[in-house]
Amino acid sequence: MNQKFVDQFFKYLFSIVALVSVLALAAIVLFVFAQGSRTFFSATAPALRLVPQRIADITVNGERFLNHRGFIHLAEGTSRVTVSFPLGDGDDESGGVETFDFALNAAESDPQSALRFIRGGVELSREDFLREFAGTITYPEAYVFTVSWPGGIGADPRLHIILPEPPYSFFSFVGGLKWQPTIFKTYGIFPMIVASVMSALGAILLGVPLALLCAVFMSEFLPQRFAAIVRSAIELLAGIPSVVYGFFGLMVIVPAVRTFFDIPAGNTLLSAMIVLSLMILPTVTTIAETSLRAVPRSVREASLALGASKMQTAWKVVVPHANSGVIAGVILGMSRAVGETMAVILVAGNSPQLALSPLESVRTLTATIALEMGYAAGRHSEMLFSIGVALFSMILILNSAILALSRRTERV
Repeated sequence: MNQKFVDQFFKYLFSIVALVSVLALAAIVLFVFAQGSRTFFSATAPALRLVPQRIADITVNGERFLNHRGFIHLAEGTSRVTVSFPLGDGDDESGGVETFDFALNAAESDPQSALRFIRGGVELSREDFLREFAGTITYPEAYVFTVSWPGGIGADPRLHIILPEPPYSFFSFVGGLKWQPTIFKTYGIFPMIVASVMSALGAILLGVPLALLCAVFMSEFLPQRFAAIVRSAIELLAGIPSVVYGFFGLMVIVPAVRTFFDIPAGNTLLSAMIVLSLMILPTVTTIAETSLRAVPRSVREASLALGASKMQTAWKVVVPHANSGVIAGVILGMSRAVGETMAVILVAGNSPQLALSPLESVRTLTATIALEMGYAAGRHSEMLFSIGVALFSMILILNSAILALSRRTERV
């Protein structure tokens, strides 16, 4: 009775743990997809936002803000803004009161032309406004205007006007050739998709044949005692951190590529392919060798009894019999190659350009997330989540293609 109770308890406990794990994984995936897809359906803000800098007392559309930090969010649909503040220091208003009027033209697609400046109730062009305006207006990046009033008492007061960014086009995101997130707000990841796919495919083409040869040699030709030693060494290689592979590539492979091809820098797509092929080699070898050893001995003996050599038996009988395990190893190797970050950052050059040659510098999707997430904000941060969604979708498509190809080969 007690044993039955214990069995039931652990049965329900394991079921609950499995259910919670699945729900947690689903919640993580849904969160990433929600964060990554929001930028294609909604604007960054419902209305204009203001950020006062070195302005302790400011009035915006009749509402007063004292020592305000961060954003001043305007009501949704606000198109006309009046800003006033004393030019003096603190309570000293000897410098007078500055009034600044502007309006947002929501129908204007060009962010640099969307802001209209008003003086004396009359809407002026930017050039005409600057002739009468005591301050300066700069355009540091798309959707941002910075207004400064030099000559004030103390540090120059500034007002940053942040326009809402409209929903970004999905096709411009996937098919765009330029990644300029900080100034021009351009988010095109097609060069990074190409770099990720090419580096992964190159790693598979270089690493899988060598891994399969190693697996066949260990399972079919190497004595069991020596095979166990080699297997332990390969498993040890699989546990080496990726940054160590990256340092090896940076110190050995990158100079070798630079010298052999006589190019200015060896941080190229080819270097990334070689490093990734070395990284997936232990994983693919271990899984393939385990699958080959799982083939029943009777299958080998039947082939040898029919007059086949040991080499013919290994390649024409054992390997096809363990086809599913080998493909599983290839899929895991592909996933690791596509998702690798640190090693690729160290050897690929990190240039977000479309590579037309393996000897050009590239940047992958994972490298972009790792390099820019630390300082990204707003739409830029949302786009990095979108890259995560694209990465997940790309791995899913590549793995599905490999499985479909293997099943089609089995039917033939």
